[in-house]
Amino acid sequence: MKEVISATKERMEKCITALSNELASIRAGRANPAVLDRITVEYYGTPTPINQMASISVAEARILVVTPYDKSQLKPIEKAIQASDLGINPANDGSVLRIVFPQLTEERRKELCKTVSKTCEESKVAVRNVRRDGMDKIKAKKKANEITEDDVKEAEKEIQKLTDKYIEKIDKIGEDKDKEIMSI
Repeated sequence: MKEVISATKERMEKCITALSNELASIRAGRANPAVLDRITVEYYGTPTPINQMASISVAEARILVVTPYDKSQLKPIEKAIQASDLGINPANDGSVLRIVFPQLTEERRKELCKTVSKTCEESKVAVRNVRRDGMDKIKAKKKANEITEDDVKEAEKEIQKLTDKYIEKIDKIGEDKDKEIMSI
């Protein structure tokens, strides 16, 4: 019973981690190196993330500087950033790329907030699916007469508490991201 609960908790924790990584890649008007995490560049026949091919630093509040370790990869990195869904055009000065993040419009901020709430809702669904799986495992143990009815009730209560806790965490993460996006 304890192993089912700890496995359930572990899976819910992974849902939170996935949500945090997903939201980090949503740009909020400020320069954040995490926005480039999902962009890959063809490097010697292998799709490689930009953060493994270059150092990425924040020069100013809204400027990222990408310095490739291999200067010959400057053009491919530039093309990959242009082709991404970021909607940003990097400035190439021959040795580094400067990515200027324009101020977000009110309309774009609201759009991003909708994306954040959709992503949070998907994470809540994932947490609820983990809860369902945990409950099913507990019921299977009851069916196999490995645990008593009281143990089932206790385990279900414990799993529900975990679910409520992680749903709350998701709401808090979503609120924080919304505030970050809406602040000018």
